[in-house]
Amino acid sequence: MKDNKTLLAQANHYINPSSGGIVPPIDPSVTFARDDDLELIGNYVYGRYANPTYEQLEGIICELEGGDKALFFASGLAAIAAVFETVNMGEHIVAPKVMYHGTVDWLKRISEKRNIELTLFDPSDPTNLTRSLIPGKTAIVWIESPINPSWDVIDIERAANDAHAAGAVLGVDGTAASPISTQALNLGADIVFHSATKYLNEHSDLNAGVLVTGEVNKRWEEIVDVRRLTGGILGSFEAWLLLRGMRTLSIRWERSCESAMQIAEYLEEHPAVERVLYPGLTSHPSHEIAKRQMTNGFGGMMSLQMKGGQEAAREFVTRAKVFVRATSLGGVESLIEHRRTVEGPHSEVPVNLIRLSVGIESVEDLIEDLRQALEGL
Repeated sequence: MKDNKTLLAQANHYINPSSGGIVPPIDPSVTFARDDDLELIGNYVYGRYANPTYEQLEGIICELEGGDKALFFASGLAAIAAVFETVNMGEHIVAPKVMYHGTVDWLKRISEKRNIELTLFDPSDPTNLTRSLIPGKTAIVWIESPINPSWDVIDIERAANDAHAAGAVLGVDGTAASPISTQALNLGADIVFHSATKYLNEHSDLNAGVLVTGEVNKRWEEIVDVRRLTGGILGSFEAWLLLRGMRTLSIRWERSCESAMQIAEYLEEHPAVERVLYPGLTSHPSHEIAKRQMTNGFGGMMSLQMKGGQEAAREFVTRAKVFVRATSLGGVESLIEHRRTVEGPHSEVPVNLIRLSVGIESVEDLIEDLRQALEGL
């Protein structure tokens, strides 16, 4: 197909070969029968290995990302954990020091338990990644782009070149960009990850994660084995919900991007706001990279830092009426949270930082809500 919008809306031009139905069905089977000769009737053995509903979903995300194979998992962290299960004792992992705190927590835990060296670098300077690599020892470089919650956009092509020169693979968490805006595999990444809970589904009613590889190789086969043996498979009903949700991804993404830009511009001019972090703003340090790399919108995620410090930040969050005070991102509903409160006292996030996830509500209602919440701060 010529356009991802068509691919998504038609679920990869799905037509049921037996009924002509245009909506992919749910296949809830966890086991599959054999014929009189004890041969498999189809291509499936057991639900922990594969299922027609999973494979329909995985085919669509492969098309979106330009990948070879995809695997869906029961959550984003299940997918991330599967990648790092392939790292051997004594090897080395490189990742940003500020990113999704669940990933950081997992990396610290697995590296300590398995004698894996972990380097967390400051992504504000791209040379920090280069200096963090240990040729011949670094196994995986893992980045987010944009990075949660600073929304710095890492140059994926440069990161891939650096990682490959050191003999490492590059994994990219593209959750905040979505495959609508950035195709990391085309920029040199080896594996791309999405928390499918977020933009791919966007209805806040399922947990899922997905990995897509540009090439089936030894590491990918190990990841396949991790999913098969640990059981982190996505349920059939969740897979079907995600199939349904992804059909509207392109229009949801466009609406979130448009509203987020208007909100970012409004907040940047507000006297109570110290700084707005949104890659679509020319003031953002990664704006030029974002323009080049995010080819279809800058997303619905942003952060702002309040002039009044932590007290003002927390007060602002409590005043919100339309924005929902909840933890997640990329949903149809707009969310607001004080990240230090969520992550705890050991967080690297500034105490005055607030994260916004802009949904698809009326942008006028959202801006009015922010205006009234900021009044008097």
